[in-house]
Amino acid sequence: MPASLPFRVVRAVAFAAVCAGLGMVAHVVGGASVALPGAVAAFALSLVAALPLTGRERSAPGILVLLVVLQAVLHVMFSLLHEAAPVAVQGGHAHSGLVPGLGMLVMHGWAIVLTALWLSRGEAALWGLFRRVLVRLGLLPAVPVVEGPSAPVRHAEPPAPRSALLEHTLSNRGPPLFLPA
Repeated sequence: MPASLPFRVVRAVAFAAVCAGLGMVAHVVGGASVALPGAVAAFALSLVAALPLTGRERSAPGILVLLVVLQAVLHVMFSLLHEAAPVAVQGGHAHSGLVPGLGMLVMHGWAIVLTALWLSRGEAALWGLFRRVLVRLGLLPAVPVVEGPSAPVRHAEPPAPRSALLEHTLSNRGPPLFLPA
């Protein structure tokens, strides 16, 4: 189901804020600084890249690929905009050139993978909530139409939670069982 424009813009802004924020924090932790024009450019670039992809739910691999590409572009952009003299290597992140060190690659890799997992879980939760609201409002059928007898039936909402208190209780109420001798 395609998303409406306001929903898409909100999702793209959230992604751009996380992506640009991750790049700026990594750059600052590495010992450099980020000027306001660079921060605005990073946010705008991330927003422009994310907006066309917000029409439907995205998977973790899709989010990961977009984050990897944007973080590489933001690293190059921040390195080119950084005008200070080369700083000492701090955490493997030297800003004297465009070629990253091993430490910086490892740190960026971990940050990108964790951020992609975090964003994909948020994405799944958001779309699940969106589907539940549409089912409750009657705008979406509770059981999707299937095209064959072999396709499993999936419900839009999970089953109601059961009480764990009575889960293993055995009820012997009723008439006694008649067992012939």
